Amino acid sequence: MIDKIRATLHDALESPRGDAVLAVRVPKILARKLNRFLGDPLCSSSELDKRRAALSRLHATKDVVQTKLERMAAPVVVYFEKDRNQRLLDRVEDLLKSRSIAYRTLDVTGDEAALAFVMREAKCEEDDLPIVYVAGTPVGGLNELVDWDVSGKLAEAVWGPS
Repeated sequence: MIDKIRATLHDALESPRGDAVLAVRVPKILARKLNRFLGDPLCSSSELDKRRAALSRLHATKDVVQTKLERMAAPVVVYFEKDRNQRLLDRVEDLLKSRSIAYRTLDVTGDEAALAFVMREAKCEEDDLPIVYVAGTPVGGLNELVDWDVSGKLAEAVWGPS
């Protein structure tokens, strides 16, 4: 019943009948604008059918079982200089491997720009290498990495909040 009223009112608004008379044309124009402003509650029966079909498709997709998304690990990069602090580099790699954290090593030997970036962002000296970054955030050297690991901050930075 309501659908028939909506469709009839829509037909009356959109029909050109009475548009020649100013007293009819102006209220129809205002009523059309108000109808569009309110999201076209007055519409044709074919438009109502389209809306109902779309609503039923929406409800059908809500019933689909959603699969749990696999969490991706944040990128972990270890910056080091070749033949400098190799023992520290081995310990950093061992810690990351023991936590099953995938990482990438990047040798900055001879790359002044990369070395300057690492030292500036991590606020460290050349002797402090290797330096670990998680998702672009400097963690620091081995001691800082161990602190992050013990506090649980490392797992949260790599895997996200639990």
